[in-house]
Amino acid sequence: MNVLKSWVNIPVDSDFTIYNIPFGIFTAEGITPRVCTAIGDSVLDIAYLADKGYLPMLEGEPKNVLKSSYLNDFMALGKSITKAVRLRLMELLSDDNNELKGHIQDRENAFFLKEEVTMLLPIEVKNYTDFYSSKEHATNVGTMFRDPDNALLPNWKHIPVGYHGRASSIILSGTPIHRPKGQTLPNGETQPVFGPCKLLDFELEMAFVTCKGNTLGTSISVEEAEDHIFGMLLFNDWSARDIQKWEYVPLGPFLAKNFASSISPWVVTLEALEPFKIAGPKQDPKVLPYLEYLGNKNYDIQLTVCLQTATGTEKQICKSNFKYMYWNMCQQLAHHTVNGCNVMVGDIYGSGTISGPTPDSYGSMLEITWKGTKPINMPDGSTRKFINDGDTVIMKGHAKINDIRVGFGEVSTEVFPSV
Repeated sequence: MNVLKSWVNIPVDSDFTIYNIPFGIFTAEGITPRVCTAIGDSVLDIAYLADKGYLPMLEGEPKNVLKSSYLNDFMALGKSITKAVRLRLMELLSDDNNELKGHIQDRENAFFLKEEVTMLLPIEVKNYTDFYSSKEHATNVGTMFRDPDNALLPNWKHIPVGYHGRASSIILSGTPIHRPKGQTLPNGETQPVFGPCKLLDFELEMAFVTCKGNTLGTSISVEEAEDHIFGMLLFNDWSARDIQKWEYVPLGPFLAKNFASSISPWVVTLEALEPFKIAGPKQDPKVLPYLEYLGNKNYDIQLTVCLQTATGTEKQICKSNFKYMYWNMCQQLAHHTVNGCNVMVGDIYGSGTISGPTPDSYGSMLEITWKGTKPINMPDGSTRKFINDGDTVIMKGHAKINDIRVGFGEVSTEVFPSV
């Protein structure tokens, strides 16, 4: 990739370099919700630039989609348009381009400091599917709750296991959640009790969003999948472990998962992530033909989780990587639709908990503390087996090769007591 420089001041280690150009939705004083991008510490109003003629590929009716409360209509324009918009923004922000740099009034009107804006939920989520695609995570959970010698169920290496979650409870970073309530079965008891979850957990995930659907009865092949995937977000798929343990047989998660899933405000495009593609883990046994793929389909994205207590003390408790995923996004989408299921623009797909091979790379408290048997010592002297009321979970992610960095910002969520 050619080395690019921007005339915009971009702090060292910023997630939002000229190589990124993510998409989101913002509002500000006197500004209605609209499509934007991030560059350094600034938010750039793309709708304003289109109104001023900087984005000729959006002249006419397409320009109106930029003044929307969600990215769905923009994504639905198709990748030929959205890719052209991203490349044009990179051009306008490049150091050797004077079009926007040299127009003081347009610069003043188009740029906002991040402190001046309110970021909004970027996607009107139509449907939500959660996968279970980390071999290390599935092995850890199987070891804890079943026979360690048979930690993976017989189907796990043959299909990207998944289930349909609740789209309505997907929330934006910064939105607090209340500790969920439900039925649990205390150890040694035969009758369930009702009350607040005692084993609240996060799940470190990433999610992809589709920008193109398919007709009911047709399928999307592995080769076609990337044409249907717009980009990715950080994803915290909250989990109530004790509620889940009691309810999940025979039909799987329900109240343990549908109370909240938190996403970051910025959608990073597949085009921005292209330089960070790498080979995935070897899949053995060989997958069925409809899941076979060529080339690199995994991504080297560094991920961290920090736990902040109500006293304000903070500790990094996980350092993982998206590259560990056994099943990749293209396989997930191909499997999702192979039966003729129709997906839609704005559907979100969670990767499943992302765990690596070492304890410091485990992507949930269930694994980090090994069911609470190895509590985390916090800087304020407290300990954690699971997430307490008043705690805030902060997830971050970025990809980097030499001086090229593309990041996702963060997804941060505070836990309030049950109501």
